[in-house]
Amino acid sequence: MTDWDPFAEKKLLEKTLSAGIELKPGDRVILRPQSQSDIMDIALAGKMATIASIEQDFENKIHVAVTVDDDPGNDLGHQGKPGHRFFFALEEVEVVTKPPMTGGIA
Repeated sequence: MTDWDPFAEKKLLEKTLSAGIELKPGDRVILRPQSQSDIMDIALAGKMATIASIEQDFENKIHVAVTVDDDPGNDLGHQGKPGHRFFFALEEVEVVTKPPMTGGIA
C-alpha cells in the first residue's frame, strides 16, 4: 500500500522551468490551450493571465493555475475560488517578456 491521500494538500511550487524559462506566481502569460475540446479552451485562447500558483498533482505533473486579467472576478481566483481560476499545462502558457503596450502613441 502507498501513502497516497486524495484529500492531502496539493504540492505548491515556488517556481518551475518551461522551455528553459522560469515561471513563478505573479508572472504574466498568454494562454495557448493545446486542445479546442471545450468552450473554455476556445474562450481563453490568446487571453492575458497571471499565474496564481504552480501546483504538482498526484502523478507529479506540473500545472499553472492562472487568473484571467480581464475577468472582473479575478480577485476571487487569487483566493482560490472556483470559476475564476483555470489550470493549464506548462506548454499551454507563453510567458510575456515585455510589458503590455498602454494607450497612446509612442
